[in-house]
Amino acid sequence: MNALTIVSELLGWTYFVAWSFSLYPQLYLNWRRKSVRGLSPDFLNYSIIGFLCYTIFTLAFYFNKEIQDEYSRRHDARNLVRLNDVAFAVHGLAVVLLLLVQTYIYKGIKHHLSPFTAVVTWLTFIGGLLAVFSVHYGNSEWIHVMYYLSYVKLGSDAFKFLPQIWLNYKRKSTQGWSAYLILMLVLDAYIEDDWSGITGDSVKLGLGIISILYGLVFMAQKWIFYRQSSEERSPLLGEQVFSYQRSGGGGGD
Repeated sequence: MNALTIVSELLGWTYFVAWSFSLYPQLYLNWRRKSVRGLSPDFLNYSIIGFLCYTIFTLAFYFNKEIQDEYSRRHDARNLVRLNDVAFAVHGLAVVLLLLVQTYIYKGIKHHLSPFTAVVTWLTFIGGLLAVFSVHYGNSEWIHVMYYLSYVKLGSDAFKFLPQIWLNYKRKSTQGWSAYLILMLVLDAYIEDDWSGITGDSVKLGLGIISILYGLVFMAQKWIFYRQSSEERSPLLGEQVFSYQRSGGGGGD
């Protein structure tokens, strides 16, 4: 193993740890407040879809020799997926599913999606079934299913934060939303590099720019526009909740 490979592996595991850290504060904030009010169900839905696709993608690329060979024949390159990618995907899916569980344990969120998100979710599911059936009947290869999953993941990354921005705007508050999720945006921009072998550099660049713009909007909402309307104090990126339960907060929208 040469020095470049070692550095690449270290960066991959560092990314895994950093991204993991970006979501745990939201889990803690929900637990501390005993409420999920302020978290967009559409954002959570897109996150689950994205990580489900990414988990299937990484597991297939890492363990399935047929898919690895198909990719090598098409791109004349080695397998893109490493162990840290698999760990990141599985762990990320587990964390967003824990967030989903919290929405059923704690009050403050309505368990229905917007009509647009519901339609997108069903179309995504139907598209996945059609891709699998196409392979089953010999009209395509499994690598095409992987392409489909990769584009769904990239699409979810491109749009999943819009519902959260809109919810913050409607409530004129970022209360209930962890500012550490801004770190997820930055790291999501980094991971697009892993998809460039399939999607191309232009897609990676576009999603990187979108991630930066989302981050700027969230920072403006958190520390400029709705700073005084929040019932929480945020030193830097920390979340410190004061007397939220005593004040009667956390009710449903």
